[in-house]
Amino acid sequence: MRPASSVIREVLEETESVRTLRLDHSFDPLPGQYMMLWVRGVDEIPMSFSGPDLITVQRVGPATRAIFSLDVGDSVGVRGPLGTGFSLTGRSALLIGGGVGVAPLAFLGERARAVGMEVTSLLGFRSTSEAVFLDRFRRLGRVVLTTDDGSEGICGHTSAGLCELDPSAFDQIYLCGPEVMMWDVIRRCQGMESRIQACISRYIKCAIGVCGSCCIDPDGIRVCVEGPVIRADRLTAGEFGRYRRGPSGGPDVCKSVH
Repeated sequence: MRPASSVIREVLEETESVRTLRLDHSFDPLPGQYMMLWVRGVDEIPMSFSGPDLITVQRVGPATRAIFSLDVGDSVGVRGPLGTGFSLTGRSALLIGGGVGVAPLAFLGERARAVGMEVTSLLGFRSTSEAVFLDRFRRLGRVVLTTDDGSEGICGHTSAGLCELDPSAFDQIYLCGPEVMMWDVIRRCQGMESRIQACISRYIKCAIGVCGSCCIDPDGIRVCVEGPVIRADRLTAGEFGRYRRGPSGGPDVCKSVH
């Protein structure tokens, strides 16, 4: 799939290090799917959708710094939507997200409410200043908020908010955010793995299932085509939450919990 050109229509400042870009047409994605975004002359990287025509970017490396230099009217190359998205199941949903990983969950929650599902959200951030999309989530239903520094909500990592909820009461649990955080939640919800869908991140190069850079040990799940949304019972026996492949193909550590 060759990249198509897409023009930036709007740039929304979420926090000091997070921006949302509105592109010039809807890609009709499922929440949880992603696009490959090409910054010409820099790199092509995977980006989750935070809305039908939205991507939300955190400034963390050369490619995302280059995206932050773009403005309304600039164009990027896009391939997508790609991969598998979240599946809406049952009548009640618990969304659990950390950091900028909450972005695709906001999109998912809006789709869930549109079909009549009850939505509850557990969101974790390092501090209030780094919180994104709180208004979107609060319009959907109950929100339990945690912050690492205690600046708002429950003081602690995201999983600390589980004390306010009964995960077993929900038909489906949806996760997105730092991998160690998602692994922590899955461990605390033992016996519910078949009802948990996790949107995970791996080093994606080709995005068509050929190169193997994103494969998960030991089963070789290709995250770019079989994910990024994968049911938790397919993740518990492998590398998830323990290590991940880096750009060289070798193991790298999983960092940050929120």
